[in-house]
Amino acid sequence: MDNFEETLKNPVWHALSEAHEKFAISLNGVKFYDPKICPFGAFETPEKTSKALNEYAKLTNDFFLVSENIDPIFDEKFVVLDRKIEGVQMVLKGALEDCIITEEIVPLTEEHVDKIYDLIWLVMPGYYKKRSFDMGSYFGIFKDNILVAVTGQRIQTNSFIEVSGVVTHPNYTRRGLAKQLVAHTTKEILKTGKKAILHTTKGNAAIKLYEKLGYTLTREMNWWYFHKK
Repeated sequence: MDNFEETLKNPVWHALSEAHEKFAISLNGVKFYDPKICPFGAFETPEKTSKALNEYAKLTNDFFLVSENIDPIFDEKFVVLDRKIEGVQMVLKGALEDCIITEEIVPLTEEHVDKIYDLIWLVMPGYYKKRSFDMGSYFGIFKDNILVAVTGQRIQTNSFIEVSGVVTHPNYTRRGLAKQLVAHTTKEILKTGKKAILHTTKGNAAIKLYEKLGYTLTREMNWWYFHKK
């Protein structure tokens, strides 16, 4: 099994050990992103998570542990489990399927940070921080000078980059904007020589879109959503 396949089992852990090590906070053997960047953590040993969560909760109100199939241990006196979000991981293992690009896709810059944040929180609140922008490249589509669709890059290791932040304003859905943005972002990832992956919730209708582009379901990946008590 090569390193890429191994990193897929615990993507956040390996990202914080490799390409995103500069964003890492290590607490009792559990690795977290700086909460200003991304409220995600990962672990290898569940017995270490309780103390680590208590410490991380001093830095941020809401946060996630990401795990394929190991349940974290937590101290109910200090943190509350809001819910377990059941997700899936998808990987582009072959070639990207053809996708006709009809929209002007714009590389987003620092001046767009607030616009990206507002759009993602309008559609998909909870995950994205303003400085998540620092995790990778972001791309958008504008209509009448308004950002109406966005896609970016989030978790990164030495072998893969994750497509994330796939969001379209409710007034502009069903126009193929997300498909074009995911295809474009995937092409940009492949140019780096790394693999492209993504995560989404189990049963999400967007899975069919990703499959049409060549992504394949690989495994379940769960997000444990906590807040401090």
